[in-house]
Amino acid sequence: MCVNHVTGAAEEMMEAALEQHLEDTMKNPSVVGVLCTDSQGLNLGCCGSLSDEHAGVISILPQYAGKLTMDPTDVPVVCLESDSGTVMIQKHDRLTVAVHKMSS
Repeated sequence: MCVNHVTGAAEEMMEAALEQHLEDTMKNPSVVGVLCTDSQGLNLGCCGSLSDEHAGVISILPQYAGKLTMDPTDVPVVCLESDSGTVMIQKHDRLTVAVHKMSS
């Protein structure tokens, strides 16, 4: 079950779509966690191994990575690799998405 932190009547449609995307991502057998934050680091929704405690760090890493490129149109993907798998983080407009995959 995914945790969704989007509230308010106007956001009901977005909430359902976000929850569906989180659940669909978790259907991949190698995925053990997914998290979506806003630009301020607020956790909008998460499943599995990624939770509220990760939201702030996940939201800021792509911003720092973007400063390493000279091309402002580049959209960097931050990959954190360890023995427990890989966390891939990418910013999309005002949202940041992280996916935790197990090593094969």
